[in-house]
Amino acid sequence: MSGIKPAGQHREKRLSAAFVKTVSTPGFYADGNGLYLKVDPSGAKRWVQRLMIHKKRTDIGLGSTSLVSLAEARERALEHRRQARAGDDPLASRRASTTILTFKECAQKVYDLSAPTWRNAKHGQQWLNTLEAFASPIFGTKRIDAVTNADVLSALTPIWNTRPETARRVKQRIGTVMKWAMAQGWRGDNPAEAISKALPKHDRSSVKHRAALPYEAVADAISKVRRSEAGTATKLATEFLILTATRSGETREAKWIEVDIEKAEWIIPATRMKTKRPHRVPLPPRCIAILEEAKALRREGDDLVFPGTKDGKPLSDMTLSKLMKELGIAAVPHGFRSSFRDWAGEATSHPREVIEFALAHVIKDKAEAAYARSDLFAKRRKLMDDWSQYIQQN
Repeated sequence: MSGIKPAGQHREKRLSAAFVKTVSTPGFYADGNGLYLKVDPSGAKRWVQRLMIHKKRTDIGLGSTSLVSLAEARERALEHRRQARAGDDPLASRRASTTILTFKECAQKVYDLSAPTWRNAKHGQQWLNTLEAFASPIFGTKRIDAVTNADVLSALTPIWNTRPETARRVKQRIGTVMKWAMAQGWRGDNPAEAISKALPKHDRSSVKHRAALPYEAVADAISKVRRSEAGTATKLATEFLILTATRSGETREAKWIEVDIEKAEWIIPATRMKTKRPHRVPLPPRCIAILEEAKALRREGDDLVFPGTKDGKPLSDMTLSKLMKELGIAAVPHGFRSSFRDWAGEATSHPREVIEFALAHVIKDKAEAAYARSDLFAKRRKLMDDWSQYIQQN
């Protein structure tokens, strides 16, 4: 080995910054803690550290002298030596650190893993798009373990008061990505939760709920729909939605394979339910009649109960909403669930838990949920029959 001769076996910091800059003779030049400056015949210079790791001599490259200074090389060499003496493998630690993904890459991973749970492709894409629009420009290219509370705060602050609903969704979605990173062992905290107190509370007193009709006006609304010039599928789907108190997408995307006319029940699969659980719906006689009419709409190779104008495509949500506006009905399709809830709570003696099950609401009280082992189907059938009869008699 050529280079500066050591004054003692364990002498450290033998090199100087000036020597590193000017030396040109090829060879290894020792500094201490196993750190060497290697000069190649070509004149290129780089740092190498030699360590005993698990009783085996290992060379670790620390980078070119043009990128890593003598002081930095010494700092890294000392840290590696400490790790080796503690029984750790500095190389393994380095390899692990390089596998940590950026925030944007982590968000894509979470998106891909969650794909089977999205209500539909549009919902999943919106989840990813909001992160790309508001989070990625600030810290998307940062490694997930390097994202700070300040980064998340910088992303949310500009939209927190101007676009509160969007901001809350972005915050929740950032939190989901951070929790995934925590599960990978890449983080020990969740900045989306840590900054909660740094953001002002939103005033939600002026939040507009979806327009709904008083339950006394629902029968008249259905009469208007029946008399309208809308397409048959649109009219049948609207009435079916109201009578079953289901969400728009649940009704519009209903398939014949889900329906058992003989049993008068409809099982909505978990993939289309907000709760991600299958929902069994009792069908009153009027719903069975609607389904009988809908049979005439069936197309070869298409299993949709209420097909849209394009083959294989269901009615769009806008189709039902547009019909409400055209007929002067002061409600949106989702609002009829509220009409049903008000009627059931105010005009009947049906138990609250039966009403909540009919709406496919999740029971938040854990003690109550523990006892709710049945879906109360028989009681819900009586409830939905009463709702149908109420509408037909008004």
